[in-house]
Amino acid sequence: MIPTRRGGFQTRPLLFLIFAAAAFAQDGKQSFATLCAGCHGADGTGGERGPTLVGRPDTRIRTEAEIREIIRKGNPLGGMPPFNLPAKRIQQIAAFVHSLRPAAKDTAPAGDIAAGEDFFQGKGSCVTCHRVNGRGGWIGPDLSEVGAKSSLAEIEKALRSPGERRTPGYAVATVRLRDGSAIRGLLKNESSFDVQLQSLDGRIHLLDAGAVAGIEREKKSLMPPVVADATEFRNLVAYLSRLSEMKAPGGTEAGAAAGGVSFAEIADPKPGNWPTYHGVLGGNRHSTLDRINAGNVAHLAARWTFTLGNSRKLEVTPVVMDGVMYVTTVNEAVALDARSGRQIWHYQRPRSKDLAGDAAGGINRGVALMGERVFLVTDNAHLLALDRRTGSLLWDVVMADSNQNYGATSAPLVVKDLVISGTSGGDEGVRGFIAAYKASTGERVWRFWTTPLPGEPGSETWIGKAAEHGCTATWLTGTYDSALNLLYWTTGNPCPDYNGDERKGDNLYSDSVLALEPETGKLRWYYQFTPHDLHDWDAAQTPLLADAPFQGSPRKLLMQANRNGFFYVLDRTNGKLLLAKPFVKLLTWASGVGADGRPQVLESSVPTPEGVKVCPSVEGASNWMSTAYNPATKLFYVMALEKCNIFTKSDAVWKAGESYYGGDARTIPGEPGQKFLRALDIETGRMVWEFPQIGTANSWGGVLSTAGGVVFFGEDSGAFAAVDAATGKALWHFHTSELWKASPMTYLAGGEQFVAIAAGSNILAFGLP
Repeated sequence: MIPTRRGGFQTRPLLFLIFAAAAFAQDGKQSFATLCAGCHGADGTGGERGPTLVGRPDTRIRTEAEIREIIRKGNPLGGMPPFNLPAKRIQQIAAFVHSLRPAAKDTAPAGDIAAGEDFFQGKGSCVTCHRVNGRGGWIGPDLSEVGAKSSLAEIEKALRSPGERRTPGYAVATVRLRDGSAIRGLLKNESSFDVQLQSLDGRIHLLDAGAVAGIEREKKSLMPPVVADATEFRNLVAYLSRLSEMKAPGGTEAGAAAGGVSFAEIADPKPGNWPTYHGVLGGNRHSTLDRINAGNVAHLAARWTFTLGNSRKLEVTPVVMDGVMYVTTVNEAVALDARSGRQIWHYQRPRSKDLAGDAAGGINRGVALMGERVFLVTDNAHLLALDRRTGSLLWDVVMADSNQNYGATSAPLVVKDLVISGTSGGDEGVRGFIAAYKASTGERVWRFWTTPLPGEPGSETWIGKAAEHGCTATWLTGTYDSALNLLYWTTGNPCPDYNGDERKGDNLYSDSVLALEPETGKLRWYYQFTPHDLHDWDAAQTPLLADAPFQGSPRKLLMQANRNGFFYVLDRTNGKLLLAKPFVKLLTWASGVGADGRPQVLESSVPTPEGVKVCPSVEGASNWMSTAYNPATKLFYVMALEKCNIFTKSDAVWKAGESYYGGDARTIPGEPGQKFLRALDIETGRMVWEFPQIGTANSWGGVLSTAGGVVFFGEDSGAFAAVDAATGKALWHFHTSELWKASPMTYLAGGEQFVAIAAGSNILAFGLP
């Protein structure tokens, strides 16, 4: 029955579709009997080598399209081979499998959907405990997709007898502890070694089994049987049966925002928490923790691992708050017990199709926290808010159109009540921007465009046709100074990357650091590192903030080891250049940086159709991997690459779904490059020590400095390593045999210090024995 605008139903069109689907599925039953019944049971017949398909949740949760994909590709882990069959036959089998246990959404309901929604929101008080499309309570399961995950009979039974079949993670129990106390709540996870209990105030209690004296499990559900007359019950079932797809567009308050993580706890985190991408809003990956130090780091050992199976190249930096760790891969977030790596909750949505550039590569670098929310971006340039307690979706807003080559890859940044993010697409011709959104609703508050339109300030620095697709993307997480109340965000290269014929001029605000007012997005100052960039040397390296003595005076500094090979020190109050010195030896594109702050470019570095050798390479002397400054040693630590490329230029025309290079950068045979961990004197730019590495020169791991006098880093051969912060002497290593794509962090959990890093598809956590 198809609902009319209110109350009534049109039965004939839907019944026709149901009968047609049934006939199609009957043809699929015959094909299933021939090809699949040897392994899979269905309708009481078939083999036992594969799982029976009758009543299995997978046959209802998966769409016919997903089932077709499984038939085509097989399931190697389950021993199922791929089937190379005609499309129609695959479609018939998928229809049959899907029909074995039809979801409620595929069954015609016998009630008034709108009236059922009114009962859910009002008289029934269902919304008090259950969330639908980002609205409602958290203490019961999210029902946004219940119509796709349950049959009509299961929905009816759950309403009448809610205690008979409870969703995993929602069983009620009282845990009695050996100290005499007791906690009542939802039993989220349990093993021989630990218990995860969520008390009814939302707090997660991560308990060792040794601390637990006993568990009293309640047979009843927190939810009482629904009190409704026959019509109300029928209407409620009709409404729930139509809930088949998560829709949380934002724009209105998504549940209570009170409680949880305050901005004060993010701006001034207590020792042991790592509440934002770099641990602190200023971007300095230097921790005050010292329990692991130069004297005992040689005893460091792996304590736990967690595998995120959706990626072989994790780039995430874990975030840890009060013993809970949050990690991501593309379109996926997981909350873990930071002591053991045990999962608490998991959120996932399918990867997007037909994306371009970095977004298509499945990259995600992490989350931001605020209140009871977890924020992350998706591959197709959406910004999401999840419930920190359960992982359910609160709101989902579109930052930009992925059909125009936009994507998103990095962790958002929280400033006060705003969530701030940029987008990727910096080699695919997007128009870059930074935008701020209300943490409570996802409503956009402001947007700063990094490529000006004709007539806007800065447009005179784009002479030619390229400005329309000028790139200048904003794909790396920025930093924030709470004392100055300034947001610092770096920008990407102009496009086309290697051909500047149609973009003569400096091409503002490409390859720059921008200082913005966080409430409005108003530009206070900017500094451009590489005007009219022709080598894809974006400035997407962390703008690290530190208060330190500089040449005899205390200064508020912004430091960056730029991709173009120069180490910069700026006064972050006004953008004044204080120092610019090379931090690599292979630097041939400029003779230096003048007193006016502009690089002194050598004409021989301009790409030509035939190609010219230029240093650094397109990967840059450094890149987005993290850096750190230790106030005790007064040294800045950076992973540096000594490498050159042959740069060529060619014609370029922008097209959706394609890169917009206008040339190429090629590795020189016999010159693969070499990685170095380097320590720089911030007042002179002098290299104090270096740690040469042996490897492919293709790793992307960053650094972590600690008050224990140790620098941790991803070494180029695949080892996770530690050196003395003052001398660079090797202290410890652990081989992973992985190509580094992430940077390390450290935290306290259960009274112990851990060091963690993403390696391949795994999160690795290390601690002392």
